[in-house]
Amino acid sequence: MVTNPIHVVGAGLSGSIIGRKLAEAGYRVIVTDSRSHIGGNCHTERDSETGVMTHCYGPHIFHTDDEEVWKYVNSFAQFLPYKNRVKTTSVDAYGAEGVFSLPLNLHTINQFFRKTLSPNEAKEFITQELADTTISEPTTFEEQALKFMGNELYEAFFKGYTIKQWGCEPKDLPASILKRLPIRFNYDDNYFFHKFQGMPEHGYSNMIAKILDHPNIELRLGTFFSRSQSGKYAHVFYSGAIDGWFDYELGRLGYRTLDFERFKVDGDFQGCAVMNYGDLNVAYTRITEHKYFSPWEQHDASVCYKEFSRAAEPEDIPYYPIRQVNEKALLSNYVDIANTSDGVTFVGRLGTYRYLDMDVTIREALDTADHFLNCMRSSKKMPAFFKSPL
Repeated sequence: MVTNPIHVVGAGLSGSIIGRKLAEAGYRVIVTDSRSHIGGNCHTERDSETGVMTHCYGPHIFHTDDEEVWKYVNSFAQFLPYKNRVKTTSVDAYGAEGVFSLPLNLHTINQFFRKTLSPNEAKEFITQELADTTISEPTTFEEQALKFMGNELYEAFFKGYTIKQWGCEPKDLPASILKRLPIRFNYDDNYFFHKFQGMPEHGYSNMIAKILDHPNIELRLGTFFSRSQSGKYAHVFYSGAIDGWFDYELGRLGYRTLDFERFKVDGDFQGCAVMNYGDLNVAYTRITEHKYFSPWEQHDASVCYKEFSRAAEPEDIPYYPIRQVNEKALLSNYVDIANTSDGVTFVGRLGTYRYLDMDVTIREALDTADHFLNCMRSSKKMPAFFKSPL
């Protein structure tokens, strides 16, 4: 057993779970975070006026097929049922504004085209009349969308939203962003397919506080950590930005960030948790109404957030790694440097420069901690990456 403590940078999901597993194995662990609260970007807190549980950095909906991960989070918080049913305001094929369901499903198709198609009829309608069959191997987001749904649905539901979200034309984004055919030929409007879906009854920060509640863990908030301090510790798990660890010596990786305009209303504002706005004339991408993320609660007033996406500046909170060609090349150079570094492992969304869902983040944190413990038992070197970002 090492004598110096383990240092975990970041009190979000990655850091708290790695810290907990190592603490349970008998290691002394120091967890630091530069912010004044735990939870990272999934930090939640109750609004003092309305009592609504708010997702302070945008909504985080938990969904997974990983039963072990589901059992793990439920050992620290009771997850209650929640199905994400996203709506979007757009204009139909006849120029009339309406509210539609996402993902695109049979109801969306029939509503948009003012038809009463059956599932088989809708499939034939899309493939025979709408889809661009001249595109054989799509290489861009736009080509992928046009190949599978045609221009009308693409323009109404994807193009404007994508431009606002990513700050570039869809033809400049890889096809992989639109990973699968985003159309369901039934009336299922549940956004996710996963077996386990829910929300922690008392919010994510309450759950993370319980994960960090261990006598071998010392939590220090409002504390900055730099590479120069790493020599004091047996090992460092770093969930901050990988380019930040190296003081941006090769340049900065690109991120999108979010600005929020928070407002409150009496009663209800929009009647659902998430309303997207794909129209380029609307500056924000969506409005979220947070009392609907806790459907088991009742509130007389509502807390809402308008979301605005833009390129992240150095002082901004990074949300979405861009991972276009230039960023991937720079990331590869940072990975090369990181792999020559001793005593540090890069974890999480920022540390590995990947967009990760919460369940994947938790799975990788659990596996990373287990790998570290195995390395300690066998006197092997812990690698800089348990999961390669490339």
